[in-house]
Amino acid sequence: MSDKSVTDDAEPYDVAPGDQEDVRIGPRLLGYAVGLGLSVLLTATSFFIAGTDLVWQPSIPVAITVLAIAQMGVQLVFFLHITTGPDNTNNVMALAFGTLVVLLVVGGSIWIMGHLNHNMMPVEHIMRSGG
Repeated sequence: MSDKSVTDDAEPYDVAPGDQEDVRIGPRLLGYAVGLGLSVLLTATSFFIAGTDLVWQPSIPVAITVLAIAQMGVQLVFFLHITTGPDNTNNVMALAFGTLVVLLVVGGSIWIMGHLNHNMMPVEHIMRSGG
C-alpha cells in the first residue's frame, strides 16, 4: 500500500494557509497578504490604544496584551505555518520549549530586579564607610 493512499483515506487535519499541497503561487501570496494585513492592523490598533485618551486608562495594558497575543497567533499561523496537524508536532514542541526559555529568562530578570533594592547596601551605609 502506498503512502499516497494512506493519506487520502486519513482524516483531514488542520492545514495552515499556504501550506496545502499543489497550491499555486497566487493563493500562497494571498495567504501572506492576509497575514501582513492582519499584522499591520493589530500593530496600528496597539499604537492607537497606547496613544489615545478614548480608552479607559486602566484597561490599556490588558488591551495591548490581548493584541500582542493575537499578533503572535497571526505570525504563527500565516507566516510560520504552525498548526495542530500531526506533521507539526516537532514545530509545536520547539515553540513550547522556546516559550518556556523566554518566560524563565524574563521572569528571572523581573524577580532579580525586584529584589535588587532589598539586597543592595543602603547609600547611607556606603557614604559612612567610604569617608
